[in-house]
Amino acid sequence: MPAAYDRYLVPVVFRPFAEDLTTRAAALRPRRILELAAGTGVLTSGLLAAAPSAEVTATDLNEAMVTLGSAQAPGAAWRQADAQRLPFPDGSFDLVVCQFGVMFFPDRIGAYAEVRRVLTPGGRFLFNTWAPLETHGFEVALQAGLDRAFPADPPPFFRAFPHGYADPTVVAADLTAAGFTVEEVREVTVHGRAESVADLATGYLTGTPVRAAVEERGGGPQARAVVTEEMTARLGPGPVTAPMSAYVFSAVA
Repeated sequence: MPAAYDRYLVPVVFRPFAEDLTTRAAALRPRRILELAAGTGVLTSGLLAAAPSAEVTATDLNEAMVTLGSAQAPGAAWRQADAQRLPFPDGSFDLVVCQFGVMFFPDRIGAYAEVRRVLTPGGRFLFNTWAPLETHGFEVALQAGLDRAFPADPPPFFRAFPHGYADPTVVAADLTAAGFTVEEVREVTVHGRAESVADLATGYLTGTPVRAAVEERGGGPQARAVVTEEMTARLGPGPVTAPMSAYVFSAVA
């Protein structure tokens, strides 16, 4: 799954937002950076290049992601870690960053409290979350394909998780409950570009947790063909571009 995610989704969906977060992070002139949910290292690589004097520690809960990420961004110190139980002393970092990871934390307020613990006083937590599903052109088309492939029980993953924490007032309230001062909330829209809709569908169906949901429903090549056909009808065969929106949060410990 990490390899498919990295090959098909990172360049199209995640790199544009990683570039945005990298610019914001570098402007803070951090000395010690902790990255949560680092995945295969697209943001990590940007941080290493944009803040060459900073020490970067990259973590992910998934050991397979850590293995691939550490090979692609070897300048960071990589380790497997749970954001809700961070294995670092108090005040270890002056910046914590996370790209599209907080939506998956089972206890978000608890995780935010852990982030605050490992930050120095006045340190910043910089992260993004997806806006509602309807603002993501690729995933609207994908969900339509899943609805068509499984009309009785379409996988709810994208609505429930990536786009299930899409109210910025809720996110801000959770940060405040964990002891943060919310400094800025900004909506960012970029355009992703995919060379092939078929590759994009492959990335989503084999490089994300929806893969298990499709397999549980008995989906196989036929389901992939239906999803690809629906995405192509909506987006074109490729190359295609589509808007994608997210919220960027900056909070002070």
